[in-house]
Order: sequence, then C-alpha cells, then structure tokens
Amino acid sequence: MFNLDDIIKSSNKILLLSHMNPDGDTLGSMCALYGMIYNRFKKKADMNIVSNIPYNYKFLPNINLAERYFDKSLVYDLVITLDVAAIDRVLDSKIFFDKAKCTINIDHHKTNPGFGDFHLIEPDASSCGEVLFNYFKANNWPIDKDSAICLYTAIMTDTGNFRFENTSSQTLRAAADLVDCGANPNLIYKKCYETKTKNFVMFQNYCVNKAVFLNDNKIVYTAVYKKDLEKFSAGDDYTDGIAETLRAIDSTEIAFVLKEVDKKLTKISMRSKTTDVAKICTTFGGGGHTFAAGCTIKADIKDSIEKILKEIKL
Repeated sequence: MFNLDDIIKSSNKILLLSHMNPDGDTLGSMCALYGMIYNRFKKKADMNIVSNIPYNYKFLPNINLAERYFDKSLVYDLVITLDVAAIDRVLDSKIFFDKAKCTINIDHHKTNPGFGDFHLIEPDASSCGEVLFNYFKANNWPIDKDSAICLYTAIMTDTGNFRFENTSSQTLRAAADLVDCGANPNLIYKKCYETKTKNFVMFQNYCVNKAVFLNDNKIVYTAVYKKDLEKFSAGDDYTDGIAETLRAIDSTEIAFVLKEVDKKLTKISMRSKTTDVAKICTTFGGGGHTFAAGCTIKADIKDSIEKILKEIKL
C-alpha cells in the first residue's frame, strides 16, 4: 500500500482529474480530496473537469475552482484520477497523466485495469467517495464539514440515495459518520435530486416516451440523437438517470440508452436488475459495475442497437 501522505508532501504541483460526463461521485470525490489536501498539507491542487459540470452539482464546496481547459504544456509532480474506470475517460487530459512524475488511480469499478504508478481500487465499495472515506479514516485524516458534504454527495448519488445493490452496512456507517462531520442529508438530497430545470425534465420525458420494448418487455432502450439534444438545448448530463427510469419498469431486466456522438460514434449507458452488463460493455471496450455499465461503439445508432442486442443473452 502506498503512502499518500508522503507522496503529497513531496509534490509541489498536483492535479486532480474527474471523468467525462461527470457525476456526483467523481465531482464529490475530487472536491473532497482537494479540501483534504489543503487542510492537511496547506497545498492547493488544480482540479480538471473534461465536461461541463451538471447544474445540480454546482453547490459542491470548491467546485467553482475546477477548470475545464488547461495549458497542455504543464507538467505535474502528481496526478490523481478519481472514479475513472479507464484512463481514456479523461479524454484530452490524459496528456497530463502521461507526463506526470507520479500518478495515482483511486476508484471502485471492478473493470478498472489498475493503470497508474499506484492505485487504490476497492470493487466492493459503493463509490469512489467511500474509497476515499475509508482511506481518510484508516489514516487518521480529520474530515472537515466541506469535505464531508462532498463525500456524502459522492456516496449518496452512486448508491441512488442508498437504494442500489452497492449499498452495504459499511456504506451506511460511512454516511452516518459524514453526517456527524457536518453533512446535511436533507439539503444534499434536495440539491442533487430536486433542482432539475423544466427543460431537463421535459427532455427526459421525451426520451422515455419513445422507448422501444423487446422480448416481452424484458429489454428496453431509447435512442437520443443530436437533433434531440439540440431541440431541447440539452447538456451532456441530460441523459443521466434515463436508464434507471427504464430499468424501474417491473417487466424490464435490461435497459440501455444510446446517445449519438456523431454518425459513426454512439455512447451506451446500460442498467439491469440481475444481468452482468459490465461483461456486455467490456466487449466494446467499456466497463463499470455488474448492474450499471457503459461503453462507446464506433458505429451509428442503428448498428449499435444491433451489436448490443446480439450480446444480450436472456
């Protein structure tokens, strides 16, 4: 096990990286670690986001310090990825990872190949936020209120407000500790789940209403084209949660959302009740969790649908 204290102490320029299409876990983990580094070592790390920050996560402490565009000539002593299942999910910011003197990969995805000089990967943890919490507690890093808010957000959102199968007794104990450290469950829930714009809700309703059902309704998918996004002036995060909504249908076993990047590239988000969709997504170079995974297919939406359906065995 590497010693994060020693590595941070010996590093002057530090960069924290979140993944593309950022969710509450990658953003919450990044902001939490930023605060902990500052409080413990009096060092300010840079935070790099590679996609726009979703509206409902702009309340996170320190999120206003995160930047999207950086001078590509910069070389960091230390680069830490947070909740990044595969290094290509940091897009062009991979250049900072490749040039860094030291790299650390902190994650919880079972498909993470363990890239980087050092890695802290706990596949049984609910979230990257829980991985960080476990490290902080084990190594006696005092958790301040702001970092507690960030870690609680990370854990809460990746467990679907503590209702997904990745919620363990240890997850709940971590959440309870974070509440004791100052996180307000009611306020954080409202910020994450009850601050959606009208446009966001209308777009998601539109996508759900045109879902296609197959195999006695066991399989359901919806396709999101660029023209759909343009029609609603939708951001990258507007498709978040659609797959979960479709999976919630009582007859559904597998649900997936296809998003057109261009005519020859399609992003897939898959959810299931009992089927290992990570195996399906790994076929296309993606990955994730057993019941929640994603991938990118080099094909248009029509061909991508055919490729995905061929891999589903129900």
